Amino acid sequence: MQNMNRVGLALSLWLLLPLHVFALTFSITPGSDIVGRVQTATALSGEDFHDIGQKFDVGYYELVEANPGINPGNPGAGTAIIIPTQYILPHGQRKGIVINLAELRLYYFHKGQNLVTTHPIGIGRREWETPLGSGKIIEKTKNPSWRPPDRIRAWYEENEMYLPEVVYPGPKNPLGKYAMRLSIPGYLIHGTNASRGIGIRSSSGCIRMHPEDIESLFYKVSIGDPVRIIHQPYKIGRHRNQVYAESHEPLSGSYYHKLSEEEVFEQAVEQAVITGAKFNKDDAREALERSHGYPILVN
Repeated sequence: MQNMNRVGLALSLWLLLPLHVFALTFSITPGSDIVGRVQTATALSGEDFHDIGQKFDVGYYELVEANPGINPGNPGAGTAIIIPTQYILPHGQRKGIVINLAELRLYYFHKGQNLVTTHPIGIGRREWETPLGSGKIIEKTKNPSWRPPDRIRAWYEENEMYLPEVVYPGPKNPLGKYAMRLSIPGYLIHGTNASRGIGIRSSSGCIRMHPEDIESLFYKVSIGDPVRIIHQPYKIGRHRNQVYAESHEPLSGSYYHKLSEEEVFEQAVEQAVITGAKFNKDDAREALERSHGYPILVN
C-alpha cells in the first residue's frame, strides 16, 4: 500500500460499479503516457479473483500481481483488493489494436480521437503461444462457426477426446458470438463460452475476450484496422513532467525470451527516452522492481 501512496496520480477510489464494466475507455492527455486510476474494492463472500476481475474488466493475473499475499481463490469477505485500472500505454504507434501479451491486455485506439479502450484477454497457453507480429483485421463474423484446425484436432485425438469437424453457433462454441480474423494466418480475436479463461494463458493461440468486451470492440473495429502483438513486460512513461514505471512478469517459455531480462529493461529505457522522458536508470530499475502491475513513480 505504500507504493500506492507514492503515486500521486493513482488515487485509491471506492466506486459502486455494475456487475460488469463493459469497457474501460480513457481520454489520452497530450504529452502523457498514462491513463486511468488505481481503485480499491472490498471482496464479497464467495468471490474469487475471477469474479472480481469480471466486475472491473481486469484480468485474473493482473489482480494476482497487484495483490501479493492474498489468496486469489478465496480472498475472504471484507478483504481490500487493489484494482489496477491504471496503465502506461504500450510503446509504439497508437493506432488500431495493440495487444501486449505480457499484460494479457488489449488496447484499442479510437480513430481520430485521443481515446483508448482497453480489455483483459486470454492468450495462448504454453506450447500454443500467441505469436508476436503485426497484421490487420481481415474479416468480422457474428455468430461464427468454429472449424478446428488440424493441430487442435490432432491434440484432441491424442488425448482421446471427441471434437466435431464444425462447432456451430451456440453455447458450446468456444468462439462465442463474435470473431475477428487476423491477417496472421490461423489467428482470431474472439469471444468465449468460458470467461474464466480471461486474464490467463488459456487458449490455443487466439485472443479470447469476455462476451461483453468482444461485442463492444466488434462494432468499433473496421476491416483493415491494424493489429500489433507485442511482449512489453516493462513500461516507462510520463505524466505531468514526472516519470512512472510499470512491470509485469514476463511470459515464460523460450518463445518470448529472445532477449535477456537486462536487454528487455534496456529496450524499455530506450523507448521511454525516445518520448522525451528524463530519469535515472537505477531509479527506473528500482521502481520496476517495486511495481505490482500498475505505475509507480520513478525517483
